Amino acid sequence: MAQPPESAQRHYTNRQALTNAASADAKRRWRLVDPNNIATSWTRQSAALTVTVSGAQAAAATSADPYVQATLAAQGSPAVAEYAVAALALAGVTADGRDLHSLLFEPAITALVGIKGGQDPDRALAAGLAQLDTMVRTEVADAGRTADQIATTTHGADGYVRLTVGPTCNRCLILAGRWYRYSTGFERHPNCDCVMVPAPEDAEPLTSPEAVYADLSPAERTAAGWSQAEQHAIDLGADIVAVTNIHRAGSLYTAGGRQFTREAAGKRPRITPRQIFIEAGNNRDDAIRLLKLHRYIR
Repeated sequence: MAQPPESAQRHYTNRQALTNAASADAKRRWRLVDPNNIATSWTRQSAALTVTVSGAQAAAATSADPYVQATLAAQGSPAVAEYAVAALALAGVTADGRDLHSLLFEPAITALVGIKGGQDPDRALAAGLAQLDTMVRTEVADAGRTADQIATTTHGADGYVRLTVGPTCNRCLILAGRWYRYSTGFERHPNCDCVMVPAPEDAEPLTSPEAVYADLSPAERTAAGWSQAEQHAIDLGADIVAVTNIHRAGSLYTAGGRQFTREAAGKRPRITPRQIFIEAGNNRDDAIRLLKLHRYIR
């Protein structure tokens, strides 16, 4: 398995610095909100914050061309693009094309709705801050990733590999090392900090879900989203993707006091790893039999 290019780690570190700086400014400005006049006080602060976040978006996008060029060169595929990313076109707007300033005002609405519903003002403002921090971090990262995809396209790369860097969730982890065509959108969730590494389709794998999982401590695996039963199943050889995908929206249901998943169930109702270990108790052979029966191991 190949080592990720050093440029990818530097790229991640630089992007994190931009998101952290924008987040710090957002928190500082939110602390200036007047609890007795939330809308008016945040209108002033959010206008200034929009300038900060737009600048971070532009900086994140500006780094895309040199990053892609350096990464391809490190893989033996040097290429100079005919076009450059128009970084400012990705600043001041959200990933889905909305006005950034309008988005950054929404936490004030969240706080006001909470107070109107009977929430303590401090708690309502805390909810607004949490929402604001997620928005700021996500929009800076998304501007950078969009620029990365544009640069990957203009530099003629076949596609990119998804790389997890630092703490991550189980939904991202099962995509680690997967190769995507350059035109494929980058699947992400709020606060996702995964990076794309431009690479040819036949490139040596950089990582895999199993490799990333193996490097995590039990506490880190729990923080990523796996229950103790799911970790036990994976340790016994269960497919990490199958175990993780049971949590897709609408997949879990209970019938007759047993927990089932609709994920890849086929014709046979499929019980979850948690249910398997409840039924197998301390009988390892029975646990393995059920894991095999319900296609978590093969």
